[in-house]
Amino acid sequence: MNVNLETPARALAIGAHPDDIEFGCGGTLAKWAAAGCRISHLVCTDGSKGTWDAEADTTALVATRQQEQRAASRALGGAGEVVFLGWTDGELEAGLRQRWEVAYWIRRLRPDVVLGHDPWKRYRLHPDHRHAGLLVTEGIVAARDPHFFPEQAAAPHRPSHLLLWEADEPDHVEDITASLDAKLAALLEHRSQFRSTMDIDDPSSAEQIERFRDKIRRRAAEAAAGTDGSSAYGERFKLMADL
Repeated sequence: MNVNLETPARALAIGAHPDDIEFGCGGTLAKWAAAGCRISHLVCTDGSKGTWDAEADTTALVATRQQEQRAASRALGGAGEVVFLGWTDGELEAGLRQRWEVAYWIRRLRPDVVLGHDPWKRYRLHPDHRHAGLLVTEGIVAARDPHFFPEQAAAPHRPSHLLLWEADEPDHVEDITASLDAKLAALLEHRSQFRSTMDIDDPSSAEQIERFRDKIRRRAAEAAAGTDGSSAYGERFKLMADL
């Protein structure tokens, strides 16, 4: 296992839905932000299917989830952009138009490190996660080379590293011992997802919220296992450096 990249000047996390980034790399982003990194979020879909309530006002849900995502970014220490591509939840495609948009934002924000879903995770059920991961990798290729989308105003840009969360074969750990609380705070900003994603039926229940916190702590402790023992909590990734 590789452990801990040097803190980048700029980082861009790309997720399928509001809250995916916080689950996947929230602790890493918070750690880097505290060290001076400018972190940005790019969310591919509108999150409109993120409820179990068949009678929900999905237009209102989209607005709520955008507010929650901005609040979560602030909880992580974010000072960069929070971008919503707005593709319909559950219908994201790794198409040419979507790739154009991801490449544009990589060129515009010029991150040293990009983070996203691993598109090659086995037995993945949710298509948006798979397509968002493909858009990350394909968007990097398009952003770096000048003959892709030459009509874009921003100059080509090549990030130095790519970190993919949810990887079946992770080879890199970021120590988030000092930033786990910020990750938890950011996740809990996504209140619309308490029931469907976090198993919190009663938002006023301190017991249920603490149960969710413990679940994330256990995952982070498992992610740190197998390193040199200096990290209590971690986030695991597949690291790609030859971009």
